[in-house]
Amino acid sequence: RHLCGRSSSFEKVRFVNSGTEAVMAMIKAARAYTGRPKIAKAEGAYHGAYDYVEVSQLPNPSNWGDLDSPNKVPLVHGTPKGVLDDVVVFPFNDPERAVKLLDKHAADIACVIVDPVPHKVGLMRASAEFVSALSDWARRNGALLAFDEVISFRISYGGAQETFPVKPDLTSLGKIIGGGFPVGAVAGRTDVMKVLDPQEPRLLFPLSGTFSANPVTMTAGLVAMELYDKAAVAKLNALTASAKDRLRAVIRKADAPVSLTGDGSMFKIHLKRNPPSSYREAYDDKESARVAAGMMNHLYEKNIIVTNSFSCMFSTAITEKEVDVLEEAFRDTLEKFGSELKALRGA
Repeated sequence: RHLCGRSSSFEKVRFVNSGTEAVMAMIKAARAYTGRPKIAKAEGAYHGAYDYVEVSQLPNPSNWGDLDSPNKVPLVHGTPKGVLDDVVVFPFNDPERAVKLLDKHAADIACVIVDPVPHKVGLMRASAEFVSALSDWARRNGALLAFDEVISFRISYGGAQETFPVKPDLTSLGKIIGGGFPVGAVAGRTDVMKVLDPQEPRLLFPLSGTFSANPVTMTAGLVAMELYDKAAVAKLNALTASAKDRLRAVIRKADAPVSLTGDGSMFKIHLKRNPPSSYREAYDDKESARVAAGMMNHLYEKNIIVTNSFSCMFSTAITEKEVDVLEEAFRDTLEKFGSELKALRGA
């Protein structure tokens, strides 16, 4: 009831145990509803550890192919060819190319999956034009629009989708809705979610799990989400925006080839002078990755932990005091790695 009250696209919810399970269930529900085999996803997008969504999760210049027709690059050695055949890969934030690629498989696509603020792509916000183009295409062609909000649900009270002009048919959730315990969920339209209803005369998608919707996770999740109300979301986003402003000021003063992307209470540091808007723009070559690793290790020595993708996720426990520590540590890091940063290509 609480989750359905946060988003107008959530009519029914089914709980599972992780974000990966949520994405798996979302894809299977779309296939069961449409009777179609294929999915479409953005190049570089991470959607968990499931064969189909792992396709082109980590492509590189040696194998990603032409932007007009990106290669389907398996993540795991031994991935069956049949998996690759059932995935359509399109460039993120490129509506024209995406639609042309989708059109080639219009009769076979069950759902188009998009993370509105995809972490692994580069933690940049999807443009309204891009998301609207995907939504319009899905409506015209009988496919479903599926949002992966396992990470991005934190950025607004009703998730990232609250800030877009279109609404998804299905949404995968995880992380914060479990209050620190393992969790996942699929939410969506009643008619689509009926494929999961064991009381239906013909059950199209049987789903069970020993720990799904267990009372510890459900209790912790409900309390966490009730505490993460509209005021808490606004306060955390404002603190994060202030922190990003302060870091950008440090960057300008150091004249460093560094930029920030992100949304809400999340941001990512790029060793590029201009903020990227797609996976290929955000991609780090080996030298950039080496310098970034050194900078992250130095930040750790200064009592700042960031993810290994150079991303920061603020929590409601963080205050201005921690932002002061972050700013000072970041300034010291730019000074220490200044010459290496300016030696990078494009500096």
